[in-house]
Amino acid sequence: MTGSFRSDRRSFLRLLGGMAAGRAALAGGKHEARLLKIVEFDAAGVRKGVVEVEKIEKPDSEWRQQLTPEQFEVTRRKGTEPAFTGKYFNNHEDGLYNCVCCGTTLFDSRTKFDSGTGWPSFWEPIAKENVTVHMDFSFGMRREEVLCTRCDAHLGHVFPDGPPPTHLRYCMNSASLVFVPRGKADS
Repeated sequence: MTGSFRSDRRSFLRLLGGMAAGRAALAGGKHEARLLKIVEFDAAGVRKGVVEVEKIEKPDSEWRQQLTPEQFEVTRRKGTEPAFTGKYFNNHEDGLYNCVCCGTTLFDSRTKFDSGTGWPSFWEPIAKENVTVHMDFSFGMRREEVLCTRCDAHLGHVFPDGPPPTHLRYCMNSASLVFVPRGKADS
């Protein structure tokens, strides 16, 4: 009885594998698009609404063509730019900060503050749907990594030492962001 159960189980697993392979072949060998929800904003930073969009997934070769070496290292390899070197750590203009990889609006300058750390810091994202937070145990530390929800670009980390009202510090890399002055272009 035990032998036939194992045989039936193996047959069942082979059947599942064959079905998955057949499904991939029917889709032209491509992965099915994963849909997710983000919040869109107009050029003034006004919420337009929640939209369903495709998850952006590209091979490293495509990201390398699109991004500078520093942007690639930070966003795709989870790097960190040196403190006080990024172009936005001392930016005080009014506007929006978008993902350098996919253009998703991530932060509003109205929530930016001088943390003294040398990186652009915000007390909250423009919409919780637009960022994803994961635990990061790299370098023997326990931190919360912040990613762009749409394309999984590494943005930085969030810490519990920010100002009111959230008491959070979203410590971001300038290399992962594109600043757009308020009202200059649609996000």
